[in-house]
Amino acid sequence: MPPSTAMPAAVFISTASDKLRLVVVILAVVAAAEWIGAAQFKLGPGKVVLLPMLWALLIAAALGIAQARLPRLMRVDRGLQGLASGLLNAGLLLFVVKLGLTVGAALPMVRQAGWALLFQEFGHAFGTLVLGLPLALLLGIKREAVGATFSVGREGNLVIIGEKYGMASPEGRGVLAEYVTGTVLGAVFIAVLAGFIASLHIFDPRSLAMGAGVGSGSLMAAALGAITAQQPAELVPQLTAIAAASNLLTSVVGFYFTLFLSLPACSWLYGRLEPLLGRATARGRRPAVEAQADPAQAAMPAHAALGLRDTALAWVVMTGGVMVGNLLSYKVPLLTSLEGMLVVVLIVAVVEALKRLMPRLPMVLALSVLATVIGVPGLFPFSDTVLALTGKLNFLAFTTPVLAMAGFSVAKDLPLFRQLGWRIVVVSLTATAGTFLGATLIAELFH
Repeated sequence: MPPSTAMPAAVFISTASDKLRLVVVILAVVAAAEWIGAAQFKLGPGKVVLLPMLWALLIAAALGIAQARLPRLMRVDRGLQGLASGLLNAGLLLFVVKLGLTVGAALPMVRQAGWALLFQEFGHAFGTLVLGLPLALLLGIKREAVGATFSVGREGNLVIIGEKYGMASPEGRGVLAEYVTGTVLGAVFIAVLAGFIASLHIFDPRSLAMGAGVGSGSLMAAALGAITAQQPAELVPQLTAIAAASNLLTSVVGFYFTLFLSLPACSWLYGRLEPLLGRATARGRRPAVEAQADPAQAAMPAHAALGLRDTALAWVVMTGGVMVGNLLSYKVPLLTSLEGMLVVVLIVAVVEALKRLMPRLPMVLALSVLATVIGVPGLFPFSDTVLALTGKLNFLAFTTPVLAMAGFSVAKDLPLFRQLGWRIVVVSLTATAGTFLGATLIAELFH
């Protein structure tokens, strides 16, 4: 179980002018990405769709890597990259509210998904190890394979491995590799994969939307964006609601699935398969990651809460980014977007205040439930007004600033990422593909 000890506030040593520069650069990246727009190209029988959110991630990562060579006005140094990582965590909460409101508004359509929504979770839980574990063993990876393939390696999964094995263990190095790979390449990879699979038209779009809910807001946004870009506009709200419900289920229930089902199953399968598949690897060759010093402390994600000022800064960045994206790509006036974003921020602020009074309050769960309830049409006197104001906020407009901040966060982890070796990267991406495809396949049985 995750530790319940209250964490100290995160400290980012940056001046007010530095923070202002970070905000300006992030908004400039969002504007550039939305200006470039969507691009697509054929790949065999399908096509790959590259959306503004991917341009935002790539541009931000490039600026972060090249920060030493840039003029001061554009420079986002390591300290600001760390701050961007913290802002990302706070900014994602606004994204969660948008998803919750979408789920509430489309609750009848979500109910139509029925049992598929529950059983597809087994695909998310076991799809990673079905594809990833055999490949890892064939590539000569040892116990790192357990940490890298029992899940998609988000924050909760780091906690599970840290509690059971310790982050200095091979399993700890494996889950760390999965985390870093997902952070650096996950959004780009799953967007390309989901877009390509969607273009083949072999799965019901609702199945693909369920598969997109892998338990990570940024990965879900990337996958769903690529899927909905190829669907009729009238189907997008339903797919968004289904994906959000699937993602919430994976985030909440998925923790227990991985703790009690997929991790024990992965460890058990490793003991049976390694003597067989490991023979395909030359004896005595050590996996690339085993030769490295323990990098766990350097790459552990920041769980500490932001201070109140930096939390407000994250809301400003998200609000500005959504307004810019909504204007450039969807021609929604800035004032209209601002009205909707103020409603979203108000919902987050209420739960944030409760969280500071009750540190053990599960923030994401509380926000998701509150936003979903508020979003049910007619349930409260103000529900229809909230939906009218926030309905003009396009879902994809939220994803571009999210991935812009993720791009700067990625830049600071690249040195460690290069140390982890190509084999563990291939395995990690295969595990990510497994969770998407596994859930999609199971959901398809119900459609």
